[in-house]
Amino acid sequence: MSACDLLIRGGTIIDGSGGEPFVGDVAIADGRIVSVGTFTGDAREVIDAAALTVTPGFVDIHTHYDGQAIWSEELSPSSSHGVTTVVIGNCGVGFAPCRPADHDRLIRLMEGVEDIPGVVMAEGLSWDWESFPDYLNALEARPRDIDVAALLPHSPLRVFVMGERGAQREPATPADLEKMQALTREALDAGAIGFATSRLLIHRTKAGENIPSYQADVEELKAIAGAMRNADTGVLQMVLDAPFSSWTDELSHLLTVAKAANRPATFTLGTSNTGEPVWQEALRICEEANAQGLKISPQILPRPVGMICGFELSSHPFSLCPSYEAIAALPLDQQLTHLRDAEFRARLITEKPHEGHPLAMMTRNWDWIFPLSDPPNYEPPAESSVGAQARRLGITPEEVAYDLMMNGGDGRGMLYNTLGNFYNGRLDTVHDLITHPDTVMGLGDGGAHYAAICDASYPTFLLTYWTRDRAGPKLSIPQAVRALTSRPAETMGLRDRGRIAPGYKADINIIDLEALHLHAPHVRHDLPGGGRRLDQKATGFVATIVSGDVIRRSDGATGARPGRLVRGAQNSPD
Repeated sequence: MSACDLLIRGGTIIDGSGGEPFVGDVAIADGRIVSVGTFTGDAREVIDAAALTVTPGFVDIHTHYDGQAIWSEELSPSSSHGVTTVVIGNCGVGFAPCRPADHDRLIRLMEGVEDIPGVVMAEGLSWDWESFPDYLNALEARPRDIDVAALLPHSPLRVFVMGERGAQREPATPADLEKMQALTREALDAGAIGFATSRLLIHRTKAGENIPSYQADVEELKAIAGAMRNADTGVLQMVLDAPFSSWTDELSHLLTVAKAANRPATFTLGTSNTGEPVWQEALRICEEANAQGLKISPQILPRPVGMICGFELSSHPFSLCPSYEAIAALPLDQQLTHLRDAEFRARLITEKPHEGHPLAMMTRNWDWIFPLSDPPNYEPPAESSVGAQARRLGITPEEVAYDLMMNGGDGRGMLYNTLGNFYNGRLDTVHDLITHPDTVMGLGDGGAHYAAICDASYPTFLLTYWTRDRAGPKLSIPQAVRALTSRPAETMGLRDRGRIAPGYKADINIIDLEALHLHAPHVRHDLPGGGRRLDQKATGFVATIVSGDVIRRSDGATGARPGRLVRGAQNSPD
């Protein structure tokens, strides 16, 4: 080829296949890679990548940008960590299909399950859709920085078909099942890349009610799966209730539906911090199923499954205490008038929290809660926990937690509450999960849990901690890049991306691996209505490219908006 639009010259290419790095040029024209190796033609723009690493763009298959993709042109934090494609609609929650009368119901659902403030959604959602195809059209009409693919979520589908009966989790009638199957086929034909549901007990509405899909009858899911079988497309995504049941029972449920669909399936997998390693049973079941011809991919996060706690955030050890609830709605600067008061502190640290949202009730496991430093340590030593500090100082854990969150008086201190994936206080078991041939990386949860979780930064964490900084078992850089690119892309049927090879979509990162650095999360108030969210920055991304357009340079947005809706499975250029 004699000319190209963009030439990345002389970089160390890690092509996403897991193969060894090599030095070469990457030429791009019309949004596709046209040459890899040595390019001698002309280029409209040249990026000198000597001494830099060139990778495919990252693919995060578990996000909740269902709302943010409507009200924002930037899908951050994901896009600031090299992610060029995200999948939404996970956990069976979302905003379509939806009749006008159910707008508030779905807002309350997302407020409870995904910790998105209701006022943010009420102001940010345009609701210029009703059916799922309408919603896809709304996504397609809006400019954004990176690509979006969407799963059809079960809970909105159930409410759309059954109304109040669906919300109250009543059994579906044969007519209901026929309608759900027809709407699933309609969604797949319009470009949904699969179907998502949740069976998790702690997925609840803001009022504490179980979500519509909780414990849905297997016959209902098999009927929906029938649409996937007939269309011969789509991936099944499920959140199982294994923490409150067993992997054997829950995976039996998933396998029944996956067999009915005759389609690949993926589910959330994590480890406990203590006790028997029950997740090994989950892996064994998946290995057997895959040996029999199924395609089951457990999704894993490469660091602890955790929440960030603080007075400026949505949950912390005192968020369910009466004295704090009386000031919780105040802005932080007004809360501080009370929090700095010695009498208020003395009262609050002795109060017992009442029952409330399950996530808020998980904030007092003192030996698994740690101060979040800058840079953040996602494998903190046991002696730094709130419980260990309290024993060492001879005071209560409540006192330690309170003072750490007060951070010398500004109230912006953060605690890291490790809920799982931190078996025996180490990430060694996560290493075993990452390197298992059946698992797939995901669970960034971008666009959800705005004031409690900031795991969308996991690509930067994987490329720094797991390949460079960790003292224990590590990953090679080609292993890490494959886990972030071709493996998740293939899992979701997006085979036109995730590789650096001729014909593939020109989604590319240019990275200074030695300078790559993950910063501590911080609070921003840039959601609709001034809503708060956690953001987390990285340095070391020299450029991020989507469809041949540079969307970020030197860790800053360029304003380019080449991101598109991905409709349905995409074939490999091969």
